[in-house]
Amino acid sequence: MTAFFVSPCIDLNLQPQVMIEIIKATAQDLLLIRQLAEQTFHVTYLPLQPKEKVDYLFAMMYSSASLADQMKNGQQFVLAKDEAGYQGYASYEINSKKEGVTKIHKIYILPTAQGKGVGKALMDFIAKIAIQNKNQTLSLNVYRQNPAIDFYEKIGFKKVEVVDINVGHGFTMNDYVMEKKIS
Repeated sequence: MTAFFVSPCIDLNLQPQVMIEIIKATAQDLLLIRQLAEQTFHVTYLPLQPKEKVDYLFAMMYSSASLADQMKNGQQFVLAKDEAGYQGYASYEINSKKEGVTKIHKIYILPTAQGKGVGKALMDFIAKIAIQNKNQTLSLNVYRQNPAIDFYEKIGFKKVEVVDINVGHGFTMNDYVMEKKIS
């Protein structure tokens, strides 16, 4: 792991909350990412989707082999840590599918850390890396019923497309594509 920076997280009232360290993950951190996913993924989606679909998507995206392939194929993973330990993770890809766009593939925060600036710190870090790589847009997909849409809109993302993605076994991901212009 390589620590990139430490950022004080600030809530909407501009009150400093906690120091969040953003750490670039390596292949040695894949087990930790999977452990964080086990604490966040089902909690996020089980209230919204059938268990069979959530279990299938988790197995598809978070097996050791799948995580390793994602990393080998250009996704960069980062971990968010504060004084209490690891609080979340994200993955992103510079110039994903088209020049100038950084795709955020994953961003998950432990339920106990939500609302404490961890997600914002991860997004700010990814935006900084994107700008350093001359990307002008951040893009992500989000399930159309995910309450995180409010968070994304608060930090400047806008819905630009509605997509239905076949992920196999008769399951479809019903998402919005959201984008944020950065400079």
